[in-house]
Amino acid sequence: MKAANKQHFLLSAKARSFSLLEIARLSDDDAFEMFKEARWPEGVCCPKCDHAEHYWLGTRKQWRCKSCKHTFSVTSGTIFAHHKLPLTTYLAAVAIYTNAVKGISALQLSRDLNVQYKTAFVLAHKLRESLMDSERPELDGEVEVDAAYVNGHVRPRNRIHDRVDRRLKRNQDPDKRAILAMRQRCESGYGASKTVTAVALSENEESVVQFVSMHVEPGTVVSADESNAYNALHAHYPMERVNHSQHYVGPQGQNTNQAESFFSRFRRMQLGQVHKFGNLYLNRYANEAAYREDSRRQSNGAIFGDIVKRHVRPVTPLLGLLAGQQETFRDLDLRSL
Repeated sequence: MKAANKQHFLLSAKARSFSLLEIARLSDDDAFEMFKEARWPEGVCCPKCDHAEHYWLGTRKQWRCKSCKHTFSVTSGTIFAHHKLPLTTYLAAVAIYTNAVKGISALQLSRDLNVQYKTAFVLAHKLRESLMDSERPELDGEVEVDAAYVNGHVRPRNRIHDRVDRRLKRNQDPDKRAILAMRQRCESGYGASKTVTAVALSENEESVVQFVSMHVEPGTVVSADESNAYNALHAHYPMERVNHSQHYVGPQGQNTNQAESFFSRFRRMQLGQVHKFGNLYLNRYANEAAYREDSRRQSNGAIFGDIVKRHVRPVTPLLGLLAGQQETFRDLDLRSL
């Protein structure tokens, strides 16, 4: 007798551990307490001197440190510092963002929150910025690496005599970029456990070697396709290659299926939600897709709690550098986190 198919995790009750209605019913005081508990689970302390003794300024909903006399609020030093919207609106935005499994556009967020488009755009990018880790992740075991191009479509001219060969570099869009992605396979052999992304000008040896060497431990087995960009990795790592022009999975099981799976969902976010990625924020979109992939087996309540904790953590200089500035390694416009 054939065994019954297991129910997909996202269809199970375990995937739904909180509701948007619960957030919508919170009062301002409840939202304040949620932010405070997420930031200081062991008690309020001064973000400037880390002193625990303070007194409460009730009319301003702020604290004043008894040691350094610094006045601070629940959002001081975070990406929501000097906020103008109510805290309940931010929690609702996080809840909506969490439940949008393939991303959400700023236009939809502006309608759901009843705010201006510019406000929703900035808020959406604050949410994406919070997902960027300040520590550089390291991958080991078995890792897959692949790349996909975005912003490179050139519309052909109407008349055939006016059309150009779009394969030539001089006829391509100068805004074309390559998304590099690496995924660490689960020890069970099913799925992937960690995803790292970067943005490069093209898929080439120099960019790939810099990207992989920054995140992959020596001795790790790296799987890639037949592109010449990965040839140089043979000098640094045990390699498995698969020729996609002949098969999707090689004779010994070589494949890059997990990397391809990531790009499949990344395209769904691009075409179905955002429609167009600006190169200035391309790193954040790629990292958002990676975060959603890595947390796909967690409940929406766990993801919501994690994102709220990320929002109330102090903004470090490294996080600001990786999130907001250009960091170029020769031709590699790196955005790996």
